[in-house]
Amino acid sequence: MSPASVALVGLDCVFPGAPGPDAYWDLLMRGGDATGEQPVARRFGPGYETPVRGGFIDDAEVFDNDFFTVSPREAAAMDPQQRLLLQCAWRAVEDSGRSPRSLAGGDTGVFVGMMGSEWGQLHLGDYGRVTPQLGAGSSAGMAANRISYHLDLKGPSLSVDTACSSSLVAVHLAVNSLLSGECGTALAGGVNLILTPALGLVYAQMGLASPDGRCRPFSADANGIARSDGVGVVVLRRLEDALADGQRVYAVIRGTAVNQDGRSNGVTAPNRHSQREVVAAAYRRAGVTPEQVRFVEAHGTGTALGDVIECGALGEVHGVPREEPCAIGSVKGNLGHTEGAAGIAGLIKVALALHHRIVPASRFADRENPQLRLAERGLALLKAPVRLPAGEVVAGVSSFGMGGTNAHAVLAAAPRTARTRRRRAAAAPTGVFTVSADTPEALRRNLAAQAEAVAARPRGDAAALCWTSNRVKTGLPYRAAFTASDTVELAAALRGAAEDARLAAGIADRAWRPPVIGFLFTGQGVQDPGMTAGLYRQSPLYRSRLDEADAALAPYLGGSVRDLILAGDPAVHRTRWAQPALFAVGHALAATLSGLGAGPHVVLGHSVGEFAAAVTAGVLTLDQAARLVAERARLMDALPEGGGMLSVRAGREAVEEFLTTGVSLAAVNGPENTVLSGTLEALERVAGVLRGRGTHCRTVNVSHAFHSPLMVPALEPLASAAAGITPAAPRVPLASTRYGRLLADEPMDGAYWAGQAAEPVLFADALADLVVRTAPTALVEIGPAPQLIQLVGRSGMSDGIRLLHPAPGRDAGARDLAETVAALYRSGLEPRWEELYEPAWRTTERLPPYAFSAEHRFWHTATARPRTDAAPPVPAEAAASGPATAAAADLGRPDGGERDGGEDPVLAAVVRAVVEVGDYAPERVDRRSRFYEDLGFDSVMIMQLKDRIETSLPQAGGIAVQQLLPALRSVGTLADFVGEWISVGVRP
Repeated sequence: MSPASVALVGLDCVFPGAPGPDAYWDLLMRGGDATGEQPVARRFGPGYETPVRGGFIDDAEVFDNDFFTVSPREAAAMDPQQRLLLQCAWRAVEDSGRSPRSLAGGDTGVFVGMMGSEWGQLHLGDYGRVTPQLGAGSSAGMAANRISYHLDLKGPSLSVDTACSSSLVAVHLAVNSLLSGECGTALAGGVNLILTPALGLVYAQMGLASPDGRCRPFSADANGIARSDGVGVVVLRRLEDALADGQRVYAVIRGTAVNQDGRSNGVTAPNRHSQREVVAAAYRRAGVTPEQVRFVEAHGTGTALGDVIECGALGEVHGVPREEPCAIGSVKGNLGHTEGAAGIAGLIKVALALHHRIVPASRFADRENPQLRLAERGLALLKAPVRLPAGEVVAGVSSFGMGGTNAHAVLAAAPRTARTRRRRAAAAPTGVFTVSADTPEALRRNLAAQAEAVAARPRGDAAALCWTSNRVKTGLPYRAAFTASDTVELAAALRGAAEDARLAAGIADRAWRPPVIGFLFTGQGVQDPGMTAGLYRQSPLYRSRLDEADAALAPYLGGSVRDLILAGDPAVHRTRWAQPALFAVGHALAATLSGLGAGPHVVLGHSVGEFAAAVTAGVLTLDQAARLVAERARLMDALPEGGGMLSVRAGREAVEEFLTTGVSLAAVNGPENTVLSGTLEALERVAGVLRGRGTHCRTVNVSHAFHSPLMVPALEPLASAAAGITPAAPRVPLASTRYGRLLADEPMDGAYWAGQAAEPVLFADALADLVVRTAPTALVEIGPAPQLIQLVGRSGMSDGIRLLHPAPGRDAGARDLAETVAALYRSGLEPRWEELYEPAWRTTERLPPYAFSAEHRFWHTATARPRTDAAPPVPAEAAASGPATAAAADLGRPDGGERDGGEDPVLAAVVRAVVEVGDYAPERVDRRSRFYEDLGFDSVMIMQLKDRIETSLPQAGGIAVQQLLPALRSVGTLADFVGEWISVGVRP
């Protein structure tokens, strides 16, 4: 395959009788006729007094304006072609295996072909109704720009009008832009919507219109053109880039060409020589010869002159010795002529044929026009679908403009790629399936769509589906995530979530901002034989990190702590092994989560857990910490036995009386959780007294009296072991349980670690300081059993904080890790999902596209002729935003709020002005509504808003735009500014 090849990696389309690519393929394969009479709702204005036949898409007036943050007023002013393109482009990017939000800020280009704007013809002639929104909404040039704007794409963005070849010319421009390096991804497409009879009248007067409203390409019964609606968008990338990213490739564009008829029999007359040359030029660029081309999707309008000239041109190229004739056909026989979208309709047909390796039959092939002399020209119409052979297959697409601009593209089947073999496992791998949407209701709608699609699949592993959802169905504020290992489990989870009463009531996770994550590293006492062994077997990432920690510890231990853990050896309870084992597990869990993009913003370690915390914070290297932990464990293990620790369900003041000889305060874990340390006899005596008072006590599973004076013999040797270590400053804040607060500039040197071993663990104080100063939204316990998050839960400081644990017990495995990542994703994290899956499962599967809302409809109500009297400024919305939409938009906000301004007349006036400018339902706007993110305001609307506020509040006159801009964070901040302006009487 040539290095100058371009991969078609995603597509979406809406054509008559085909609301999506699957329906389009079904229409082609069954040879369906999608033409019919024009719907009554589309017959507005003069010229439509009698029914017109053609191809008409359903629901052309439907647009999810809230999703794209477009105000109702602007949506009503937009050409429906722009609205159709926006939604089609979003779905096409999703089909390419990427989230549209992932392209934001990048160099993606947008190339759109369309034949002007009949919408503009209907509206701009009525000068009394002209507005800035209508001006932008009626511009053909804005069609591509809208996509670039709403998806935040920074590459080339242009619309092209070469009449009926517009969209294939747009593809040609996109291909060249990619190959020149101008952009890395390109969206190319076309759109057509029949809104006036004008072009149909032109066709009729030129003798090109079909009297019965059907295109019959290459048929003896061909009698002209039938007009048709349609929209299609493809996603293109350089082939090498697409393959490197593992994207599915529908087909490969090997070469394209565009030329012009020049001076021929007339500006609208086709030129056989130019058509022949554009095909030949495309073949040269593609590096193919005519006999290699298996089939051509022809322009094929079904006009007498057009069919004869096109077949003559194709025959001059393909009339060469070959084993079988080149098949030709035209989708216009199924759809009618989609004009500006004709080229993209043909391109998508060919791409799907190459992808499915079957060419649909050509409609009306049963009555071939003998004047075309197809057989002697090396051409043939397909009367039945033809299965394509294995290996490379080459096909062509032609599209010719009425003004003489001709385009041809050469496509080939996607290259075969080697898939990484999926190793057999005792259990199916667990993945996280993600869904995101712009409102709770949209989340419910999309959950239901995904549930239906997954349920329709045969039972199988869900990991590849989950991986695809992570790449495609993320980035929007309302989020759901589910762990699953097979499709049956996944479908049930999706269905259950879609039917959840809380979601139906509008309660859903909303990611207002990324989470602030704190890691809590567990101390000694929770070690367990076989801890995290299941996770080690199931997670390659965790496995590599535990191996890494084991390799760092082995030189200092004289053995493998990893092997000890995996063997379930009870020796793990001995201090010599317990502390290194907990350190290894803590480091491996922290590094695993960090590798998944869920690293901490602050860390806290309980006792020996502080060593792994120090590594995670960058204070110690892994080797430095491993050496210290191993030496600490050796020194403490060598101390005389006879000591222990006692956990008391009481506050510090309740145990003060027992802090005498033989008993020390070892830890303050919470307002009602204290740990004592000392000799076993002394602790047994204290426990008896406390239990007699009804106080719960529990012996901690440790071998020595840690954090007590009994540790003194080990302190000097430990400090000496750390003498050669120079600790670094923390890269992330570290809450010290020795000092009971976040570290300032104190070094974690030998003196620190010696003192830390003997002094009390001030966990409660350190946690309180951490919560106050860093405001975490999630605290994750890094250890083999839930201990610290239970303490946090009882501390009274956990409100608004998610408490998570990726390894909750001996049987914990990859699912628990995945559940933690899923919870953080719902909180706003964008994980590095690829690290959760082995390479064999990182394959793209097809998922249903985003299910947009069909609640809002924007359409035109025409007058017979332009008016000059006063009139409403823009076309009205057929179904205005109602309470349901308003409720959906507000659901998930962290607080409520007044909607109508309450008793504040300034707020009420500002709300009314916003409602008027945006044409919002009054209940849709309150003081928390954000102008840009929620209401879709732009600079033009801001100026209109300023004028309306000054009209309703004359005392607010004189505010300069520069003074107004800082107040435009929300409706409330603007009302506060205007109110202060009026009350203080500020003037420039």
